[in-house]
Amino acid sequence: MTIILRCDECEARYRVPDDRAGKRVKCKKCGTILIVPPLDEPVKSPEGTRIYRHEARNRDFELATGNEVNIEAISNHIEQHIGPVEMVFHELISDMVHIDVHWVQPAKTRPFHTLVTSGMSDRPMTVPDECRELQYAELMICLPRSWKISKEAFEDEANYWPIRLLKLMARLPHEYETWLGMGHTVPNGDPAEPYADNTKFTCALVMPPLSVPEEFHTLQLDEDREIQFYTIVPLYEEETNFKLTKGLEALMTKLDKVGVNDVVDIHRENACQRKKWLGLF
Repeated sequence: MTIILRCDECEARYRVPDDRAGKRVKCKKCGTILIVPPLDEPVKSPEGTRIYRHEARNRDFELATGNEVNIEAISNHIEQHIGPVEMVFHELISDMVHIDVHWVQPAKTRPFHTLVTSGMSDRPMTVPDECRELQYAELMICLPRSWKISKEAFEDEANYWPIRLLKLMARLPHEYETWLGMGHTVPNGDPAEPYADNTKFTCALVMPPLSVPEEFHTLQLDEDREIQFYTIVPLYEEETNFKLTKGLEALMTKLDKVGVNDVVDIHRENACQRKKWLGLF
């Protein structure tokens, strides 16, 4: 196991063996003396999954601009495997990474909107040593044909929250020096709250995409950078709690029974909602 250490002076990051916890080390880049944080016992769910609670980092705003080469490569990847990009929703001012959202309109063979990020993979995520091949990622979300997609429609949070969720999730690993991968869940706050007034979803589940060709799942940018594409599946509070108690596989079985896929349906059945029985006793 390693500890991620960051120099507050030059922002260099290091992986330090856990036997150095609580000790002093020198930054190799600027010479600043650093204290390796203690190795705390991780918090785990009843099922055994590690639970991370991230606190805001004390740092300055870091202006970021998009990498044009990466944006073009991701856009071409989207058009090759999903469909033509109708529009790109750009960030005006970006912190750490510049997150754009590429929009593919519904088609006969794909009757839903597809929204894919670019920019999350401009920086590597802080992954465990055994997951080094998963340190670059982008996210996507699929919305029903009836969803209103326009700059005017996005003035209403009921329409905009999936795009906001994409941007927040794409920046989260870099903001908190962590990572996102298959099966990870990120609640909307602590305690978690619904994303908007038109939904009771309170958490996002990260999974491989179901509604796109398998060839889209990864993009080899160069010999050192392979991007993993994940889809976001919004969850109800009860479904999140079930996953923490019973595990991902048990939750997927529940979701499959009620027909959940990766196209967002704000009216879908709650897979873990207790049924209310009516009758005479």
